[in-house]
Amino acid sequence: MKFKTGDNVIVISGKDNGKKGKILKIDRLTNRVVVEGINISKKHEKGREKGKGQIIEVPMPLNASNVQLIDPKTKKPTRIAKKIVNNKRVRVAVKSGQEV
Repeated sequence: MKFKTGDNVIVISGKDNGKKGKILKIDRLTNRVVVEGINISKKHEKGREKGKGQIIEVPMPLNASNVQLIDPKTKKPTRIAKKIVNNKRVRVAVKSGQEV
């Protein structure tokens, strides 16, 4: 998986198609990512001794194949390539060639 937490991505398929957000969490074992404000589900929380019960909106994980990185130059979805610059591996946007 070529994503890192904090990357800006766009959803390319599913009910939230076209929405943009930032990656909050990555699960590399199941190939899933949690994106801020996307794939929101409602969770019912039971009341405790102090306070009432409430309904909380929680972002649920998406399959990593349903999101693409946003190119920093053109602001469009792009794939990621890796190049070696000054003996360091660097992630590069395929469309513009700019470093991510």
